[in-house]
Amino acid sequence: MPRLPQLRQELTLTRGAATPDGAPTWMLHDPAGNRFFQLGWPAFEMLSRWALDDAQAIVASVNAQTTLKVEPADMEALVKMLRQQNLLVSESASDTSRLSASAAAGRLSHAMWLLKHYLMIRIPLWHPMAFLRRFARYAELAYRPASWAVVALCAVLGLALVSRQWDEFVHTFHDYADLRGLIAIGLALGFAKVLHEFGHAFTAYRYGCRVPTMGVALLVMLPVLYTDTTEAWKVPDRLDRLRIGAAGMLSELALAAFATLAWSLLPDGPVRAGAFLLATTTWIGTLTINASPFMRFDGYFLLSDWLNMPNLHDRAFALGRWRMREWLFGLGDPQPEPCAPARRRFLIAFSFATWLYRLVVFFSIALVVYHAFFKALGVLLFCVEFGWFIVRPVVREVMACWRRRQELRWRRETVRSAALGALLFAVLVLPWQGGVNAPAVFGPLRAQGLYAPEAGYVSAQTALARDGQRVHAGDVLAVVASPDLEHRLKAARTEEAMLRWEVEQQSFDQRLLEQGVALKKRWDAARESVAGLEAQVAQLTLRAPFDGTVQTVDELAPGAWLPRGERLFDVVGPAGVKGDAFVEEDDVGRIAPGDNAQFVASVAELGTLHCRVTAVDRVNIATLDEPAVASVYGGPVPAELQPGTRQLVPLAATYRVRIGECKGDKALARQITGTATLGSARESLAARGVSRIVSVLEREGGA
Repeated sequence: MPRLPQLRQELTLTRGAATPDGAPTWMLHDPAGNRFFQLGWPAFEMLSRWALDDAQAIVASVNAQTTLKVEPADMEALVKMLRQQNLLVSESASDTSRLSASAAAGRLSHAMWLLKHYLMIRIPLWHPMAFLRRFARYAELAYRPASWAVVALCAVLGLALVSRQWDEFVHTFHDYADLRGLIAIGLALGFAKVLHEFGHAFTAYRYGCRVPTMGVALLVMLPVLYTDTTEAWKVPDRLDRLRIGAAGMLSELALAAFATLAWSLLPDGPVRAGAFLLATTTWIGTLTINASPFMRFDGYFLLSDWLNMPNLHDRAFALGRWRMREWLFGLGDPQPEPCAPARRRFLIAFSFATWLYRLVVFFSIALVVYHAFFKALGVLLFCVEFGWFIVRPVVREVMACWRRRQELRWRRETVRSAALGALLFAVLVLPWQGGVNAPAVFGPLRAQGLYAPEAGYVSAQTALARDGQRVHAGDVLAVVASPDLEHRLKAARTEEAMLRWEVEQQSFDQRLLEQGVALKKRWDAARESVAGLEAQVAQLTLRAPFDGTVQTVDELAPGAWLPRGERLFDVVGPAGVKGDAFVEEDDVGRIAPGDNAQFVASVAELGTLHCRVTAVDRVNIATLDEPAVASVYGGPVPAELQPGTRQLVPLAATYRVRIGECKGDKALARQITGTATLGSARESLAARGVSRIVSVLEREGGA
């Protein structure tokens, strides 16, 4: 091997933490890029002899002076790594060309630049080293055990006192539902995050690390504070690195402990409101966001330091991909890195849990971005989020497997994968789904409720109909006596009689004669009033509208007073069933009048009803008149109750499908909810998904 290239003079090498198997490590720091490289014992020994300037001499020296056995290939691999990471001095035109090519490869196109800066951009705002040197002595108080004993005591006391006022504490959230409340929450959260970042900065400085910058990172346009504590990797003691990683969350938890206790002790007012905001935002933010190891927040770095595994995500993902490929194809690849079986199982499980967590998080972010902007931009940003974070990794893994298709052989793993693939294809692509399942309400074909037309009492002149009694059309079920209506009718008859006499005497009385035809019109109006009141009195006699069976909510007794509109009877026809099904917009096109309909009631004893679709509404319903299927009452149709009109309004386009012509002689005494299977047009899950996507694009592409 020719003369060795020179190392860059500004590189520094410090002792690192030992690996889990006890092997020593060193950290190589590149200050220009603020990057750290973990080196093993062989690489350290070779670098420490770099001044020999001869690869063969370095290999011989390492083998002679240590217990290690290195080969020239190890030296070549080390030089290759140093050259790839630009850690060597450029001495020739080829080095300059290589650096130019590397810089050109690092340059982004306009579209990629916009994408990366939209998804994540760091804006350094401050170089805090001078501030940390000046005020570090004041922060030393926070590192004493007595201070954390006080914090723990305050946390226990605060939580105990809050538990005694839990209802008041929870209902305090309602006071911050307006714009001012949101601004206050934002300020409290900002203060907590500033304290969080200073916790990292002071702790890193305490253990000898340089903190070059503090600033704001825009994560999908959401501002997040950050502190550059990259130099924490050069701290050899793992516990010290854990303290640096946990300092931010511990600072927030200490703030939350003091704020919780303050809320319990302070009187009502703005100070107590501020304590409430600090307590809630810090508890929730720390436990739900920062403590998660599935994203690159504090929880991830804590887990990485605790396991003593730098680049935890990348190494776990490599093991997860290896395990997945072996399970699917049995390629026989070696394990990406050696580790104990227990740790390997943990890292594989951790990788799959992280992928699932990120799938949910990134899809949720895509939905938020979609709804946060106007239609065209919302759809574009949704596609960017979904494509970059979800589709892109899947496609990249599929392409990696496709490039190795020549290595596939029929073995147990490939047979199993082929069978599962065929099953998945059958489930998704084959049109095995027949008909549309929709919530439905079925009831008797003929049913009518009878109500008290006026306020009054139940008359004892006739016998009252009983529950379950069979009646014929026109049978009297009950008579309601209304003293007010009878008094108005008596007064109207008296006035009509007086006006009739005046009309008859008009030709003999000059005074009446002067009223002319107006008197006759007044008499006609009085007669119409009497006729109307007599018709209302006739309605007080409740009669069966058709042959059927009487149902009563409550047994009536003679003399019982009833308000107007009180439901007294239901008359149900002797036979016949009808129903209404409520279908989503995506499925209504698959149903037509005359299609078969099967209704399975929520009551198992009823069995299955075989009917036909009689009509399909062409316009979605504006209000839902069947409360039993509304979500606000536990039903499957999403709906909300309008506060003013108290009407049920569907949250999505919903169509009514009318069902009748049911076979058999079954009769329903009341309405029953269940599920109706409508039509027989078969459709695959893939086709349904495509139609949903197309409908969304058509809807969002409109005005």
